[in-house]
Amino acid sequence: MNRYLVMAMRKPEFSDAVIAPHLEFLDQLRQAGQLEMTGGFTDKSGGAYVLCNVADMDEARAIVASDPLAIRDCSELTIHEWNIR
Repeated sequence: MNRYLVMAMRKPEFSDAVIAPHLEFLDQLRQAGQLEMTGGFTDKSGGAYVLCNVADMDEARAIVASDPLAIRDCSELTIHEWNIR
């Protein structure tokens, strides 16, 4: 099964006010069985999360589009289909 690595790199206009809604979003994904792991980078430049139990890239894109980081346009979000071995 493929996973989807989501890289979230902060833009200059990033606001700490989006952190709590983003963490709630990740908790919802975890409860739905669609989040394998997540974490922030130690240099505070952003973070990443891994989606699982997602049908395809289109579904991954739809999920990421609902991330508060994307909705508030304060991070650059990129998705990579990932074959974990």
